[in-house]
Amino acid sequence: MLVMAAASSAAVSGAGTPVAGPAGRDLFAEGLLEFLRPAVQQLDSHVHAVRESQVELREQIDNLATELCRINEDQKVALDLDPYVKKLLNARRRVVLVNNILQNAQERLRRLNHSVAKETARRRAMLDSGVYPPGSPSK
Repeated sequence: MLVMAAASSAAVSGAGTPVAGPAGRDLFAEGLLEFLRPAVQQLDSHVHAVRESQVELREQIDNLATELCRINEDQKVALDLDPYVKKLLNARRRVVLVNNILQNAQERLRRLNHSVAKETARRRAMLDSGVYPPGSPSK
């Protein structure tokens, strides 16, 4: 596991030996990205599960509104179910709104996860080749 020193950008290897310079920062960054990746993936799966439940809830609201309208038409005695139908439709609208927000958040998470994977691969390639971008401190 990598640990960052409080006052410097040097990383410490698992053996406790300091790894200074760009290689140490790259190792720390890679470790940090690997540490965050499961949390991002877990959050993505939870958002996906909530979106599925939102779709199911929306379908149930639609079914209930349809059933209330059918009951209202079949009744001999005039029952005023319109306010309840309106409330259901308002709830459905809010569910759709929340679903859209969740969909946007999930898309941002997907892009973030892709960026993390891309950056990890880039840094790993840099470490393997020993080539560092211009302007980075040399070993």
